[in-house]
Amino acid sequence: MTRILIAEDEARIASFVQKGLVANGFTTTVVGDGESALQHALSDRFDLLVLDLGLPGRDGFSVLTTLRERRNTTPVIILTAQDSVRATVAGLEGGADDYMTKPFRFEELLARVRLRLRRNETITEPTVLHAGVVSLDLRTRRADVDGTAVDLTAREFALLELFLRHRGQVLSREQILSHVWGYDFDPGSNIVDVYVRALRRKVGATRIRTARGMGYAFDVTC
Repeated sequence: MTRILIAEDEARIASFVQKGLVANGFTTTVVGDGESALQHALSDRFDLLVLDLGLPGRDGFSVLTTLRERRNTTPVIILTAQDSVRATVAGLEGGADDYMTKPFRFEELLARVRLRLRRNETITEPTVLHAGVVSLDLRTRRADVDGTAVDLTAREFALLELFLRHRGQVLSREQILSHVWGYDFDPGSNIVDVYVRALRRKVGATRIRTARGMGYAFDVTC
């Protein structure tokens, strides 16, 4: 089981990241301050650390620097609200493997997590997702339906990827919103329904099933 340490002091973001990772098969531990993050990272064996730079007490920069000074090679993805070149460069030069600027979509974070784990040879991740005659190539960003290429927008691609990773499973509108649009989504928005209709026109109306009062599911039999 792949173990991921989440160091984030904003409860909403920590919960958003944890729920998404758990739903995708990872085991997670959440801490809310820098000292706890450092002690957990040093004392327990984690496969990856998601590290907020703005932690209380010992900040994320200090945690990262100390880990690398002690020759801890756990892959680190930093989270930062500091949308600046300086913060990004400082994090990467300090030993981080990747970074995400808040706000972010969960699907993008998940892709980066999988990439770092794959490079660390911890897991083997498929590069092409299939459901019946529908396929999605994650490397070339190409979608095919019965051998014919289909043009998708970035959001449509992310939505189809979510459906194919959870094919046959009913996903609520809230789950779809948080995965595709991020933790700052408006729960009262009808944007999911709009994009599902658009995706149905491109991959086939019967392939995305409406579960009344619950959400949507990708039908693996079509």
